[in-house]
Amino acid sequence: MATEKKHKLKVIPLGGLGEIGKNMTVIEYGNNIILIDCGMAFPEDEMLGIDIVIPDITYLIKNKDKIKGICLTHGHEDHIGSIPYVLKKINVPIYGTKLTLGLVENKLLEHKIENVQMNVVKAGSKINLGCFKVTFIGSNHSIPGAVALAIDTPLGTIVHTGDFKIDYTPINEEVINLGKFAELGNKGVLLAMSDSTNVERPGFTQSEKTMGKKFMKIFEDCDSRIIVASFASNIHRVQQIIDAAVVNGRKIAISGKSMVNAVKVSQELGYLKAPKGSIINVNDLKGYKDNEVVIITTGSQGEPMSALTRMANNDHKKVQIKKGDLVIISANPIPGNEKTVSKVINMLYEKGANVLYGALTQVHVSGHASREELKMMLTLLKPKFFVPVHGEYRHLFQHAKIAQELGLPMNNIIIGKNGDVIELTSRSIRINGSVASGNILVDGLGVGDVGNIVLRDRKLLSENGLMIVIIATERCTGKVVAGPEIISRGFIYVRENIDLIEESKAVVRKTLLKFDNGNIKEWNNIKMSIKDALSSFIYEKIKRNPMILPIIIEVKD
Repeated sequence: MATEKKHKLKVIPLGGLGEIGKNMTVIEYGNNIILIDCGMAFPEDEMLGIDIVIPDITYLIKNKDKIKGICLTHGHEDHIGSIPYVLKKINVPIYGTKLTLGLVENKLLEHKIENVQMNVVKAGSKINLGCFKVTFIGSNHSIPGAVALAIDTPLGTIVHTGDFKIDYTPINEEVINLGKFAELGNKGVLLAMSDSTNVERPGFTQSEKTMGKKFMKIFEDCDSRIIVASFASNIHRVQQIIDAAVVNGRKIAISGKSMVNAVKVSQELGYLKAPKGSIINVNDLKGYKDNEVVIITTGSQGEPMSALTRMANNDHKKVQIKKGDLVIISANPIPGNEKTVSKVINMLYEKGANVLYGALTQVHVSGHASREELKMMLTLLKPKFFVPVHGEYRHLFQHAKIAQELGLPMNNIIIGKNGDVIELTSRSIRINGSVASGNILVDGLGVGDVGNIVLRDRKLLSENGLMIVIIATERCTGKVVAGPEIISRGFIYVRENIDLIEESKAVVRKTLLKFDNGNIKEWNNIKMSIKDALSSFIYEKIKRNPMILPIIIEVKD
């Protein structure tokens, strides 16, 4: 151990700082690395065509021989979503509670990944990973099986809260183990890393159980069909919807791939309970009256391909929104999703549905701790150093202020960024350099093959369209034998703009004459000249900037 203490303890966030999602943190000491969580994020509006965003794991690939395992705090996508992509590069053991690993296993089957060592733990479990000893602490969140982590290192104890709230009346779970946090605080915590999502909300977050009473009242007073949209992984919420439906004599249909998968896994593992025959196939809805069914669906974030959005667009094969439907959106929009959620709500109203959502009525409670709970956690842990995690910069900043108000010196607090190498000794904390970090974009089966240049082109195409100029030349002489022909996609409708097309062709012909009397031998130069000339002409004519793509085709003499 004396030799080990010569090393610095490093904490390296690869995701989850300055953003909501893609949570991933490296804990490193000497030749030992463990990874906390392995999440993904949803693409931002300007990431056109991108499916999901995962962290850059270049640092992990370079140091894969040091990695002892991945410890998961819970089964939400922003904490497990990138696991299949990481395991394709680094095959290491995974540790998590039963439901968390059940959801991970489902992902691995979809990606056809085998021979992964998955180890089920429970609250109170202790494991050794290299020089680290990890204790899993029972917590409360909006999904069963959430845990915090206490990591004993050669320099002291790191506590990572994971996503948490202090819920004194949780659904089918034990109350968060505050006694364990107090015990750790009394023994001495070197570093605390704590969830910052709800730091801007005063007071305490309401118990999940309050939603059960809310749903029961809504269902009692409703004689139309009910459609409830929520996060697929919010199993507690799904359980309360099922309970309210059963009491009010309604059958439950599940819609949306991720919701179907989450319900299936949760039932198999005993986390979700429904009387036999109460859950029906969405195909069988026609056999029931409207006041006899509840549909639980995905789409609470307005995702374009989600079940609720397809219902609102009349694109869903099994369910169409009709006048009188009651639609409940039981989730708050993730920052950045407000516009898409608002758009779906508007479409639902246009179809004649009644909609209940956060701005109108309380149909959602958060799974994250508010200010007073965050204060309580820091007071219990009494850490020497503090790094707020899981939040945009403003959340991290406000959480740091809370720690300062509780007596922690600002020199002992780090507001970090993804990629920062946070170095600790028993007496100090500082940022010492950085490692590769950022966004890896997943588009279909392609991982990382879409970068800034491709996104720029997609943005340009989406805003201004494309103009293709085709010219045919003789192979030997380079003489133009046909063209130019012009094709427009997303720029103008050719049949209604014949004059502009003909004038554009004239600009191209004039440009070609500058090259050896119409003979083309220097393709790159001629293409650049056509683009420049045509861009200037189009902008001067109609103030637009389409992408211009000259194509030169060789033909036999």
